[in-house]
Amino acid sequence: MSDLHPTIAKVTQRVVERSRQGRKDYLDLMDREADRGGDRAQVSCSNLAHAFAGALEDQEAMKAARGPNIGIVTAYNDMLSAHQPYGRYPDRMKIYAREVGATAQVAGGTPAMCDGVTQGEDGMELSLFSRDVIALSTGVALSHAMYDGIACLGICDKIVPGLVIGALRFGHLPAIFVPSGPMPSGIANKEKQKTRQLYAEGKVGRDELLASEMGSYHSPGTCTFYGTANSNQMMMEMMGLHIPGAAFIQPGTKLRQALDRKAVHRLAELSGTREKNFARCVDEKAIINAAIGLLATGGSTNHAIHVPAMARAAGIQFDWDDLAELSSAVPLLAHVYPNGSGDVNHFHAAGGMGYIIRELLDAGLCHRDVVTVSDGDLSDYAKEPGLDADDLVWREVGQTGDDTMLRPADAPFKADGGIRLVSGNLGRGCFKSSAVGEERWTIEAPCRVFDDQAAVTEAFKASELDRDVVVVVRFQGPRANGMPELHKLTPPLGVLQDRGYRVALVTDGRMSGASGKVPAAIHVTPEALGGGPLARLRDGDVIRLCAKTGELSTSADLGSRDPVADPGAEIGVGREIFAMFRNFADSAEKGGSAMLATAGL
Repeated sequence: MSDLHPTIAKVTQRVVERSRQGRKDYLDLMDREADRGGDRAQVSCSNLAHAFAGALEDQEAMKAARGPNIGIVTAYNDMLSAHQPYGRYPDRMKIYAREVGATAQVAGGTPAMCDGVTQGEDGMELSLFSRDVIALSTGVALSHAMYDGIACLGICDKIVPGLVIGALRFGHLPAIFVPSGPMPSGIANKEKQKTRQLYAEGKVGRDELLASEMGSYHSPGTCTFYGTANSNQMMMEMMGLHIPGAAFIQPGTKLRQALDRKAVHRLAELSGTREKNFARCVDEKAIINAAIGLLATGGSTNHAIHVPAMARAAGIQFDWDDLAELSSAVPLLAHVYPNGSGDVNHFHAAGGMGYIIRELLDAGLCHRDVVTVSDGDLSDYAKEPGLDADDLVWREVGQTGDDTMLRPADAPFKADGGIRLVSGNLGRGCFKSSAVGEERWTIEAPCRVFDDQAAVTEAFKASELDRDVVVVVRFQGPRANGMPELHKLTPPLGVLQDRGYRVALVTDGRMSGASGKVPAAIHVTPEALGGGPLARLRDGDVIRLCAKTGELSTSADLGSRDPVADPGAEIGVGREIFAMFRNFADSAEKGGSAMLATAGL
């Protein structure tokens, strides 16, 4: 057992000191909520009758208060492959609850949109703010004061952060996140990527592209690349919010069912205890561990937005300086597609999260003493689950099963983590260094400025970008248009790079963990809307982006220019009813949330 790395200790202490008052206020509130809401005998009979009316065979047990009642918050729909398996979860979870003298009810549902479906479409402009809607929906679901524990059913993009934020406002209760697991592996990732680029070049048609995509995304379960959804599952393990090892067990297997059953039984055990309630599980060390896991595995850059937002909901202040300093100490231990060739199923087979957590713990690179939903500390998560006959067991993880995908802490892929902070006279942004070869960490070239990604595609098709170029896509921040995913930029920029040009992207928008390959400064803040530096750029200005020195700058005299006019907000596809969220959203570094900003958190 190694002592904690001094940089991690330093950043943790800084976050603790910065958060001292906010964290105290939050925990005081949770203690008051526990004192106020712990006895349903004080609830009127009319209120209880309404809550019991739909419980059918559980009515008598609930009326007699024979055991704890678990509230299920579900993000089920069958348009998301990852969430399709959740359709039958509530009925099974009610059976599991009865096995230990508890009951369970679906407290409520949340929306669950898929960035993979909306990317490049107008609906993507609702995506980031769906996290606020999910948090609010979770709050509504849990507002009935009928529950002794929370089972959160969610996996993808904004859904897990939204569930975390909402559940934290009911943090006096215990909570466990219950994943459903990844779909089986489809066609090879390199083959899929090649077809995308051939389509971007006009060398294959739509039928070939659709066949390729459906060969990859083909059945219920989470998409198998290491994007935001699977990064969510990694973080839940690093924070101790899953039953240990639950993240990447496929749907429909006996092991998956055994882990789901254990989650319900464990929630029943935890009910009524303050020591392991959700508020105390999600503390400063858990937030630091989430960031460390992100860096060690080359996870989704979207979490540079989500981790600060989740932290705020628990009274904790975490920013990009903290993330960058952690990155200087945390080595990159995993290469999962798009950073490597294998997907999350290959990652899990090679050792998965048990291997990652063991290596980090043994090297003193994460906090062992976090409050987890398991019996012990994070050491419980340094093992892999399995079945002995029908009994759920955890086994020690051996050496890496594939050193092209997983490496030990003393022989990592890179000595530092996968995300770097870049800053300068163009603002502050994030650079996913784990996905980009070091020979492309520094790009200096004239820029071409666009106000939307469709214009980039048109310029590419017209061969206007066949040169060394820094593509700037502005007015994509939270307040401008909801900070949509710009994933459709990856194929054309990748084609330009493959043609031998020095290419980079600078944007105040988002690029997910499914991106990569092309060097990019993303989430740039201040955003262009309202006169940020990007609004003062002009075509031909020379931009320097360097992940080695952390530079994002231009030699142009921005101070001598007026910003271009802010574009008007678009309407249609429901975008107009999200105007409140855009108008009150704060910066990407703070989490890009209107809800947290207006709540004063």
